[in-house]
Amino acid sequence: MSLNDIAKELVAGCREGRETENLDKIYAADAVSVEAMDMGQGRECHGLEGIKGKHAWWDSTFEVIEADVSDPMPHGDDRFAVTFAVKAKNKETGEVTDMNEVAVYHVAGGKITREEFFYGT
Repeated sequence: MSLNDIAKELVAGCREGRETENLDKIYAADAVSVEAMDMGQGRECHGLEGIKGKHAWWDSTFEVIEADVSDPMPHGDDRFAVTFAVKAKNKETGEVTDMNEVAVYHVAGGKITREEFFYGT
């Protein structure tokens, strides 16, 4: 897949609730995910199984009330960015939070090899 194909598929998957389904399709097996801050398990997660675990944690912890996902913004031929604005409810506490983040995705060999998330800490 080309950078633009991957970027469009990532955005479509996020908009349509297919994020987890897309992991096997557009991520490399050894992909790295990097958070802006340590959420209790380190800032970096290595490997597709680890990234799937992050998605499972999110799904078990939060209910998305509404979300806005930008169109992808390519940067050269090896990366793109996407912005996310999400209103989510913590399933345990009921607290509703507005979250905004920028995600930068690095692509090589037709797959996402690294994702980096930027948000206020």
